[in-house]
Amino acid sequence: MTTSQPLSAVSKTALAVARVRAHESAAGNSLFTDPYAAAFVAASDEPIRPQHRPGPLATALMRQTVLRTRFYDDRLVDSGCDQVVVLAAGLDTRAYRLPWPAGVRLYEVDLPPVFAFKDRVLAAQGAAPRCERTAVPADLLNPDWADRLVGAGFDPARPTAWLIEGLLVYLTAEEAATLLTTVGELSAPASRLALERGRSGRTVVDDPSVAHITSLWKGGLGAGTAGWLAGHGWSTEEHPLDAVAAHYGRPMANPSDTGFITALRAAP
Repeated sequence: MTTSQPLSAVSKTALAVARVRAHESAAGNSLFTDPYAAAFVAASDEPIRPQHRPGPLATALMRQTVLRTRFYDDRLVDSGCDQVVVLAAGLDTRAYRLPWPAGVRLYEVDLPPVFAFKDRVLAAQGAAPRCERTAVPADLLNPDWADRLVGAGFDPARPTAWLIEGLLVYLTAEEAATLLTTVGELSAPASRLALERGRSGRTVVDDPSVAHITSLWKGGLGAGTAGWLAGHGWSTEEHPLDAVAAHYGRPMANPSDTGFITALRAAP
């Protein structure tokens, strides 16, 4: 991606996600349509990686990306919250492509170089948000991101729908816990949270076609994510990937130990 500042290695993984969304959008009977994903790929100056036949992990990650996109789409639109925050938004275009109820204000938080690239591509496409969108340039590993969010107009006293998509696996357990603690502090009762369930230590990551991604993984809270949330003021529900796949008409041949978590902020 051509920006005035270099992108971090983790930020560049957003392009791989955009490729998956572009492929799904162009397929027949797609679970969602992202009309801007292909434009991000086309505008990137990232070199084409040597072609590897996708291994089991690469195939599983692509399937999970498609399913989580639709799953999170539905949860956010139906959250009942008029305040939405997408952390580490990357090349997410939900502000532009989802049928938001009237009055929704959506905040995206990510690093400045990501927004520089993203906003340039969206402007070239003539994209217009379908809700009130506010970009908040901030580093989620710096505690001041919360102040920046509030300074941009976010109201901690209002119920919020939070999305943390594809992020925690790139953080250490301590970093993930710190981030989720801050989210909890900013969440009024009846706020909602959606994120990945976390991978177990049994996950096999020896797949050359996605080594540029898996080499960046630090694990986050792993399979203990739901338990951590339950112990910190959230009522949680787990959604195994195979159950989500069956719900959307994409049944899986084998069970999966991955999936998603949705959580509701309890009253103090």
